[in-house]
Amino acid sequence: MKTRHTYISFLLVLITLGTSCRKDFLKEDPSTAVSVDKAILTDGDMMEALAGTYRILQSYFLFGRNSVVMGDILADNVYLSSSNSGRLLTLNNYSFAEGATESRFIWTQSYYAILQANRIIGSDLKESVNSSQLRGEAYAIRALLYLNLVNWYGKPYTVNPSADGVPLVTISSDKAGVLIMPARNTVAEVYAQIISDLDKAYSMMPETPPAIHVTNTNFISKPAVKAIQARAYLYKGDYEKARDAALVVKGAGYALTTGGPAFTAYWASTLPRTDKVETIFEISNTAVANNGVEGMDWLYAKGGIGDYLVTDDTYAIYSATDIRRGLILNSTRGTGASAFQAYYVNKYQNVGVADRDEVKLFRYAEVLLTLAESYARLDDGTNARLYLNMVAQNRDPLLVAYTYTGQALIDAIILERRKELAFEGLRFFDLMRTNVSFTRQNMGAKAYSFYTNVATTDFRRLQPIPEVERIANPTIVKNPGY
Repeated sequence: MKTRHTYISFLLVLITLGTSCRKDFLKEDPSTAVSVDKAILTDGDMMEALAGTYRILQSYFLFGRNSVVMGDILADNVYLSSSNSGRLLTLNNYSFAEGATESRFIWTQSYYAILQANRIIGSDLKESVNSSQLRGEAYAIRALLYLNLVNWYGKPYTVNPSADGVPLVTISSDKAGVLIMPARNTVAEVYAQIISDLDKAYSMMPETPPAIHVTNTNFISKPAVKAIQARAYLYKGDYEKARDAALVVKGAGYALTTGGPAFTAYWASTLPRTDKVETIFEISNTAVANNGVEGMDWLYAKGGIGDYLVTDDTYAIYSATDIRRGLILNSTRGTGASAFQAYYVNKYQNVGVADRDEVKLFRYAEVLLTLAESYARLDDGTNARLYLNMVAQNRDPLLVAYTYTGQALIDAIILERRKELAFEGLRFFDLMRTNVSFTRQNMGAKAYSFYTNVATTDFRRLQPIPEVERIANPTIVKNPGY
């Protein structure tokens, strides 16, 4: 009976994703990926499978919305408006359950994408420039998915590397079969796999990208592999290796925008980049393949439903001369007597056009702040301040350069990370890896409801393992408290 449950659960995942991911950003109507009964025999087969894998990442249950917005909703950057569409209420209230849609689909869609990446990695297609590029991207995607999974369902490496993480599945189902019941690996084991996958990706991807697909920020490049690795090492607390990975990205020719108008134009654009300005890797949202009213832009923007608003405390961390404050819209919500002043997230502003905002997952500014934090934690204050001020003074030209040392310098870097990466899904992970209690501002009558104080001992800092997974696979243990 147990194997039957597992088999049915697997089929449900396939059916759900097969019906929701009919289009990808490369063609108007391809399949999600090469079908499970078809071998990857050609470069074209592998490219189609990879395109489908990228398309899964774009789902609003994964990086297209939920897995990104959760990083701000569960932290201290945004709150749910008292007038809202009813989306993601349980996240706002910290009222998670094992059957919750959000945690269940982050899990299932991640493992479906991992299944597709495994098929690409494990295919028998002979090595070539094309297959090396595509396999390398598949390795990097798998690493990114595991990094996301272990941070939602497992304790931070910096808190307890021996804690339960997530199951590692690295063999494709066409070779291992679908009726497998892996237990949860430790957090340390998951990170070891992440680092190994990224090392393999970087070593196999050619220096000059082949023409198998276009070269832009919708695809993972060699520098993007190192950007993922820099984040993984930072979250792991391995600051020497985080520094080294970030320095590789710095040497790849990326740049920040110059001046307020260029920064504003950068965020207003809906096009993938080819110029190495700011963006390293982002999820595509084209006119023929986007999440519509379920997109992250729609959830945040005043021109959409605008359910999640910026807290007063978050708005207050920006000075009047900080160009990043322009990405928060000071306006009103509601009409008539029920209207109230509100700050809207304006990083995703293209809800009124067919071609929607890309979801930026890795940007050069994050890499520079990783360098700053890594140097600071390695007691190299000179280089830490160099990279901190490189970002901070670019965004606020009137800012007096930071001169802090020691813990005050680290605190300043974490604050700049909050300013720079707000509404991009990373704030919660910063609070988790630094193992601090935090307060979500009580916005009074403006807010739907409150869950204000999140202590380090709160079991809700981890997402619940989905109940359907535990029924299908009894070797999977619960997270404590659920």
